[in-house]
Amino acid sequence: MIPLRDINPNERPPLMTGVLILANLVAFGYQILIPESGQNAFFQAFGLIPARYTVADWAARTGLGISPLPFLTSMFLHGGWMHLIGNMWSLWLFGDNVEDRLGSWRFLGFYLLSGLIAGVTQCAVSLHSTIPTIGASGAIAGVMGAYMVLFPKARILTFVTLGFFWRLMEIPAWIFIGFWIVFQLFAGGLALAATSGEAGGIAFWAHIGGFAGGILLLSVLLPTGSRKSLLD
Repeated sequence: MIPLRDINPNERPPLMTGVLILANLVAFGYQILIPESGQNAFFQAFGLIPARYTVADWAARTGLGISPLPFLTSMFLHGGWMHLIGNMWSLWLFGDNVEDRLGSWRFLGFYLLSGLIAGVTQCAVSLHSTIPTIGASGAIAGVMGAYMVLFPKARILTFVTLGFFWRLMEIPAWIFIGFWIVFQLFAGGLALAATSGEAGGIAFWAHIGGFAGGILLLSVLLPTGSRKSLLD
């Protein structure tokens, strides 16, 4: 299922969502300027590597010190154009309405904290991994969790394909996002069974952690007026 747009107007322009997308684009532009010979060192320095914090010998051999910086920088790095475009499309699709309800600055804090929770979760399930985790998807998973809680009945125009069958469908947000998180849980379980928190290069547990973190953070960061309307 590929989401094309949501039928859910917002009252204010999504300024912070735009700023976050721009920051990701600038970071990717910087990435592609790095010579291929320096790419590995760059991702090791700024990607989130669990072993950097849990395997002292490996960290010492690679010259990586214990630093909290990768928990932030890894959110703005991507493995290629498709990785970047997919994440930025999802952020634009779901972020505008969540920002509308939280306010721009609360949304920024919400986004970064969701990404932090996603990174901690991924580290917890793959303690000794030396593979850099990069991408905004953990933070965006938090946005999707908040969107599902805030706008469960919003319609998502979706391209649905199954083999040779395809069609455009308007799917309620709680079904679309619910299906997505169930898939993440299933794939994350398979990844754990394979003694790794990743499968096919995808950090599913970062998605799961970010999603759960987003729902929890929403109850703290949602303005009082919006919280009351949510409960009514």
